[in-house]
Amino acid sequence: MNNKLKKIFIPILILTLAFTFIPINHVANAQSPSILKYGSSNGDVWDLQYRLKQLNYLVKIDGYYGYQTINAVKKFQSDYGITADGIVGPITWKVLKKHSLSQNEFNLLVHLVYSEARGEPYKGQVAVAAVALNRLDSKQFPNTLREVIFQEGAFTAVSDGQFWLTPNETARLAALDAVRGWDPSQGTLYYFNPKTATSAWIWSRPQILKIGDHIFTK
Repeated sequence: MNNKLKKIFIPILILTLAFTFIPINHVANAQSPSILKYGSSNGDVWDLQYRLKQLNYLVKIDGYYGYQTINAVKKFQSDYGITADGIVGPITWKVLKKHSLSQNEFNLLVHLVYSEARGEPYKGQVAVAAVALNRLDSKQFPNTLREVIFQEGAFTAVSDGQFWLTPNETARLAALDAVRGWDPSQGTLYYFNPKTATSAWIWSRPQILKIGDHIFTK
């Protein structure tokens, strides 16, 4: 390659490599929550506070990592066996996400409860939410709540469009109780209405208990 071509080719190669690698690193960083400590005020703080409030550790959601948030984080860390330093790093994020939902995820769970169980007793509505969360913890199902809910054929209300009905406050409270750890379904992964169920497979599942019109099964 002569000197003239080298002068043209090398700068182009450098620019190409730069535009190849920089966006990839940017996307990777965007997918991981930032490390949060006193004074932080980015979008991850809102998510942190929303999750802490779900779990009864925080009252105020204001997007600012102040002393109230530090104390809530320390209490959460202490309760879940994490070093209680008030700093939210990868370990705290991992545990927090295992035991709470983002706002979008929680809204999906509320819609599921209302569309699938709005005519059921309150305990039955909590149990329906718990089943979805149990699936999220099971290796038999997808890894995100959105995928669990929208898995083909998983929930009748999704299949027939009732999922998009506007939920009420009772459904929200039932979803919240399930997120906070109440599981009236006793760890089950399925439920069905014996008055309407026609699937031989669902009838073959081990039946654990009945709440309202739903039988909950393993």
